[in-house]
Amino acid sequence: MRRFLPRSLLGQMLLAVAVALLVAQTISAVLQYRASEQRREGIAANSLAFQLVTEPTFEFRTPSTREGMHTLGRWQRLRVQKTPDMQLQPGETRDRQREEVLRTILLDQGVDPAELVVVSRRLADDPFVMGQLLENERGDWIKGGVLVAGMKRQDTGEWTIARWSLGGPDPTQLGALIAQTLLLYVILVGGLAFLLRRITRPLAALADRVEQFAETRQTAGQLEPSGPEDTRRLITAHNAMEARIVALIDEKDVMLGAIGHDLKTPLAALRVRIESVEDDTERGRMARTIEDITRSLDDILSLARVGRPTDPLERTDLAALVSSVVEEYEDMGEPVELGETVRMALKLRATWLRRALRNLIGNALRYGQTPHISLVREGHEAVIRIEDNGPGIPDGEIGRMVEPFTRGEASRNRETGGAGLGLTLARAIAEQHGGRLVLANRLDKAGTVTGLTAEIRLPLES
Repeated sequence: MRRFLPRSLLGQMLLAVAVALLVAQTISAVLQYRASEQRREGIAANSLAFQLVTEPTFEFRTPSTREGMHTLGRWQRLRVQKTPDMQLQPGETRDRQREEVLRTILLDQGVDPAELVVVSRRLADDPFVMGQLLENERGDWIKGGVLVAGMKRQDTGEWTIARWSLGGPDPTQLGALIAQTLLLYVILVGGLAFLLRRITRPLAALADRVEQFAETRQTAGQLEPSGPEDTRRLITAHNAMEARIVALIDEKDVMLGAIGHDLKTPLAALRVRIESVEDDTERGRMARTIEDITRSLDDILSLARVGRPTDPLERTDLAALVSSVVEEYEDMGEPVELGETVRMALKLRATWLRRALRNLIGNALRYGQTPHISLVREGHEAVIRIEDNGPGIPDGEIGRMVEPFTRGEASRNRETGGAGLGLTLARAIAEQHGGRLVLANRLDKAGTVTGLTAEIRLPLES
């Protein structure tokens, strides 16, 4: 059902108004029809009562045909019928409700009938009426209807029978209702569409601007406030928020750059000074500590910069990129296996994606053995899958493992896991490309964890 509804605010608002107007007009049409029927019934009942009491000469307008075309007919004079009995035709049933209404009217006029009968029949089945019509006119009355009311008087016992034509609904009423509905649609829906356009057009432009800013983090191309006052205030507030965000990001970049410079310089000096340490074991321990600090600092700076990459997106063969990263580990003698790969070209920042793959493969080597890497297409996504045969991650901890400085074991030793920024950086890089990082334990048939699967899912170009 949802797929058939308009997706835009303008479309949904106009649809809601159109449906509400249709419902209102339908209710109005039903009420008008009921009022019209009640009015017709009242006229018929009062006319029958008048004929039964006063016994006037009344007229029927008969249609006639001329060369196959219906034309205006002529008036036929019919008198109130006097008869010793009131005979119903086969299949006719008395209309008790109309009888009660007619009896009430007659009593109000001081007439108390001994018996009262009301039936409805086709004009073609009424011998009294058909006897008054010319032979060439009878065919045009076949579909007509008539109310027949018979009243037996108290004094004479004679039946007085009156008739009233059952006319159909007024055709002009339906046409007027349709014209009224169309006019309301033009005025209300058209006017509302004009007003909503003034609101939704700036909102749509603002939505596009938000998407652009989320991707570029640049203030160039900010919107000029337009539309109603509330919309103008929203755009102005958004522009101010953009400027503040960019200023904070710039301050962060300057601060991180200064921290990186201020820390790397003394670390480089320490690297030189430890060469004077005579104890080889102590010197090696100090060198590894400095290397750990340097790598952690690189991870922190990379994580800070991933939101504002300076290198452009370039169309890249994803299969070749994955293969090249695997070859790097094979050249270092690491037990890495390259499985199925499907050639796909995407717009990527190759340097960053290599960094994410190295982090995931490094984790797989650290916690498992012989990671298996593959590249497949699943629906509208390219899936880079890294599978290991390690201990996996407890189900309740999988979501937390991608948070900064979170590790599966407590130490910060590079030999047992490092600072806990690898998965966080891999997730940030995947999201930078519009994708996502998915972690899941692999289970055997018995439900035992046999390893961890890490997937980078990137959207394919449409």
